Amino acid sequence: MEVVQVKTEKQLKECFAVRIKVFVEEQQVPTDLEMDEYDASPESCRHFLIQNEEGEAVAAARWRMYDDRTAKLQRIAVLAPYRGHGLGRLIIQAMEEDIKAQGVPAVILDGQVQAEPFYRKLGYEVISEEPFLDAGIWHVRMRKAL
Repeated sequence: MEVVQVKTEKQLKECFAVRIKVFVEEQQVPTDLEMDEYDASPESCRHFLIQNEEGEAVAAARWRMYDDRTAKLQRIAVLAPYRGHGLGRLIIQAMEEDIKAQGVPAVILDGQVQAEPFYRKLGYEVISEEPFLDAGIWHVRMRKAL
């Protein structure tokens, strides 16, 4: 499976389908909190997608600039049957490479507390003083220098 940067409305809608299934249906995040202005078009931020061998979307994520020296990874989602097979790592690494290519030296993300060990394995460190609620789910802010 290969990570692709989203260029079309069709690909963007496939990202939304993955996110709706993971965040809205599984985790009960309200749709109006899940979707935002960065979802308006493929150009609104950098969206990424992984499709299986049949061409079905199985993972999605996006990144945007947080400040002039930091990118922020967001909406990292892998469909349940595909978890534990390295797709989260794959999509994050693709985004990090894209961010590095833009000359951005650091990345942050707000990771769900239960995913903190996963992000730590990828080199992220917690920088928030304590966990915080986002969409009713406990998160920690994490950072990685590229």
